[in-house]
Amino acid sequence: MIVFENVSKFYDHNTVLKNITFTVEKGEMAFITGPSGAGKSTLLKLMYMEELPDEGELIIDNVHLSSLTMSQIPLLRRNIGVVFQDFKLINNMTVFDNVALALHIRRISEREVRSLASEALKKVSLRHVAGSYPKSLSGGEQQRVAIARAIVGGPVVLLADEPTGNLDPNTSLDIITLFRELNDLGTTILIASHNRELLRNTGKRILKLDGGSFAREEIG
Repeated sequence: MIVFENVSKFYDHNTVLKNITFTVEKGEMAFITGPSGAGKSTLLKLMYMEELPDEGELIIDNVHLSSLTMSQIPLLRRNIGVVFQDFKLINNMTVFDNVALALHIRRISEREVRSLASEALKKVSLRHVAGSYPKSLSGGEQQRVAIARAIVGGPVVLLADEPTGNLDPNTSLDIITLFRELNDLGTTILIASHNRELLRNTGKRILKLDGGSFAREEIG
């Protein structure tokens, strides 16, 4: 599902990622960890092509990203859901409209938008706040809305960049539990987090980056 083959990324004369090689299987949930500056965010950006690798090959769902033209990148991104640390919700839009926005951009019928957005909110247990605005919600609820927005289009891969970085410990555990529930439904998930405590006892693979290099792999 996700394949990195000797992927490197440089900024000016600085090496951000060096010879990264790993695979995440279809339906797997795994974590990328490491200290700040280890290259976790850059690794995820390569996957949804906000950044491009300088060396190596990256494959997602049997698509070689190096073969894509600029016009094909939006099609790739439709199959990749992304969750960010700072939620990136639009505060003057309701929860429902935030989740439905990506579907409207795709010009999906209004009937299907209502169905898909309602189902996504149901999966994150937030259908009851569909008409509320993000600012009225707790941090954990806002992150759940962001997750609903990421999954509403049925992506084959879900990426999360420090999704619990702005949340308290108990809420963070709730968010990881939600990701596990989504993974149980078949979504392939890769989560970047520096919080090693959060990854304990998950039973999932943890891929550790250190200084832009792949340091080791272990089970949480």
